[in-house]
Amino acid sequence: MSLQEFYEMFAVNRPDVTIPNTILDAHTGHFNVFKRFGYCTLNPSPYNRRDFYKIAYIIGKGVLHYPDRQIEIDGCALMITNQTIPYSWQSTSEFQSGYFCLFTENFMRQRTEPLKNSLLARIQDNPVFYINKEQQGHVGRIFEKMLVEMESDYTYKYDLIRNYVNLLIHEAMKMQPGEVQVKSNNASSRIASLFFELLERQFPIYSPEHVLQLRTANDFAARLSIHVNHLNHAVKEVTGKTTSEHISGRIANEAIALLKHTEWNISEIGYCLGFEYPANFNLFFKRQTMAAPKAFREKTIGLS
Repeated sequence: MSLQEFYEMFAVNRPDVTIPNTILDAHTGHFNVFKRFGYCTLNPSPYNRRDFYKIAYIIGKGVLHYPDRQIEIDGCALMITNQTIPYSWQSTSEFQSGYFCLFTENFMRQRTEPLKNSLLARIQDNPVFYINKEQQGHVGRIFEKMLVEMESDYTYKYDLIRNYVNLLIHEAMKMQPGEVQVKSNNASSRIASLFFELLERQFPIYSPEHVLQLRTANDFAARLSIHVNHLNHAVKEVTGKTTSEHISGRIANEAIALLKHTEWNISEIGYCLGFEYPANFNLFFKRQTMAAPKAFREKTIGLS
């Protein structure tokens, strides 16, 4: 989903919102902040990847649909989503309050830490952070300050807002275990980061005719112009899992999402994921999930 598409969808429920003429400013990037009240409906948002980052302070009930799992939210939480992970949000209670802000990578370009190494690039591990009463007040005040600055004529308001975004990110980082907060920035980490960026950029798949291009460790090594042994060593050192395990797991997650969120037949899903023959896809999916694709889909439909 592009920013333009987001604003067009957003304006349906919020006719007071002005759709910007140019929302992809190459120099300054894009930022905006809103109150959630009056925007969220009980209809789920489209399941796809956004080309912007989003930080939401959620007050209410809902379900975050991720490629490999569903995360139920009941209470007050920070939800942080990035550009690489497809998702869908579904409100499950009529009462929805809080705030959300969205911004592009260019908006945060002045960060001293590369954005791809920050929490924003790693939230697939834990995109939801429950906050206590003290944190609720603090987070709410940050969003209110953003709203005030967006209406101000202060020359450096976007520099100030960028600092507010960083404060929200740090609030989330403080809720993570210490070992997750600090990661080495050595050569292996950089190679692993590039690998995951390439891996996630292939998803979600929007059409049965869109066939996955990078499916093996050799494919990724060739694209990164490094030896496959070098790639395997770096990924295993950083994550404890092999390159092939990550690739297979991500393909399986996409297969799960396609079985749940599309009406494509199983042969089409297997083909777009790189399996020329349905039998090979069935074998792969059963090895990953302990269920055949058809049985998994029927069970999922039965539970919905």
